[in-house]
Amino acid sequence: MRLRHRRRLRLSTLDPPIMASASNLASKLAQLRGKAAVFQGKACEASKYATKQGGSYYKQLLEQNKQYVQNPADVEKCNLLAKQLFYTRLASIPVRIDSLRNEADQLKHLVKHANKLKVEHYGLAALFGLECFGLFWAGEIVGRGFTLTGYDV
Repeated sequence: MRLRHRRRLRLSTLDPPIMASASNLASKLAQLRGKAAVFQGKACEASKYATKQGGSYYKQLLEQNKQYVQNPADVEKCNLLAKQLFYTRLASIPVRIDSLRNEADQLKHLVKHANKLKVEHYGLAALFGLECFGLFWAGEIVGRGFTLTGYDV
């Protein structure tokens, strides 16, 4: 019994800070509830607006772009369009390869004349490297299902 009494005494010395943080947490939760209610109201308004205006926007968009719509949309027509897209993309490969060669030649020229580069060029190269690094990690996060867990930190 004496041991229990000692534990109570030790906890009683910690009670004021714990109670203060608990009341602070409760007030923050109340603030969040208020913000959530406001957000819910705005989301409801946006949903009503989209429901009311969405149909007319959809009709207007289709009317403006009716020359691109294939009527009737049957399977044969869809297959034809898919083949046209595929072979059009296939035909653009030589142009893309020429563009790649041109950019590689420009890079070779920059590397050969590295002593003439300015600070701006180095800054752009660093920014490009940082962008590639960021896109790599964004892809990693997407590949893991938008979770940050499981990484070795």
